[in-house]
Amino acid sequence: MENTKNNKQMLIYLSALLAIFLWASAFPGTRYALQHYSPVSLMTLRFVTASLTLGIVGVIKKIRIPKVRDLPLFAASGLSGVFLYSLLFNFASVTLPAGVTSFVVASSPVFTMILTRIFLKEKVKAICWVGVFVSSLGLAAITLTEVTDFALNTGMILIILAAVFSGTYSAVMRGLTKNYTALEATTYTIIIGTLGMLVFLPSAVSEISGATFFANVIVLFMGIFPAALSYLAWGYALSKAKKTAHVTIFSYLIPFISSVLGFFWLGETLSAFTIVGGVVIIAGMLMTNVFGRD
Repeated sequence: MENTKNNKQMLIYLSALLAIFLWASAFPGTRYALQHYSPVSLMTLRFVTASLTLGIVGVIKKIRIPKVRDLPLFAASGLSGVFLYSLLFNFASVTLPAGVTSFVVASSPVFTMILTRIFLKEKVKAICWVGVFVSSLGLAAITLTEVTDFALNTGMILIILAAVFSGTYSAVMRGLTKNYTALEATTYTIIIGTLGMLVFLPSAVSEISGATFFANVIVLFMGIFPAALSYLAWGYALSKAKKTAHVTIFSYLIPFISSVLGFFWLGETLSAFTIVGGVVIIAGMLMTNVFGRD
């Protein structure tokens, strides 16, 4: 019985880690693809690909149709976590360094914890808040090695809003997965979020021919993996976790993983502060997930 419980917990953590790893890979992918695509075109092609991927899987798995009373929740999830988040993130990425965008986006667990406390009445132990604070310190250590200018420009405002919508998405998704499977909640969320992007589809398609082959491969990759698969893995982790905070705190790993990927893939410098920051983040996660359990 205990082994089954531990295996289930491990699967939840592995799903969250998979989602975070894939989302982290989207940061260098976005930076590269934006050299060939406009922000709205990149967003549109990425999530049209994700919608088609999940739609095919959904048909094969014969997922249920959402109930009419739940459509507002699906709309809120798709609008916040897909359309608005992606739109704001892509425009912010044009002017902000990756260190800033990853730092601010990774702060979304704070917003999720507040929203789940207010709307879902989900309580967490004080140690969970301490763990979030400790992980924030590690996050700051990583970011300060890459960023020297935190001027409140338009890009910064956009990325802060993106973090708020990301946190909102996780809170709404947590509510949806109480009545729907992760596949059902994720599929309809992404499809509904993508519907708002279809107005940009003609211009997005026209940009394909002007982009390099590698850029188009990156867009395809980002649609299948950092979009469809990562959102599905995240939805599964949220649906199975006892507390939302036990999953969302994994978001703090995004800048650390992005730095490690940049070191191995792009030959970027991996500073001592980044390594120390990663250790501190993991320490905060352990405080939340080990000592913060009921």
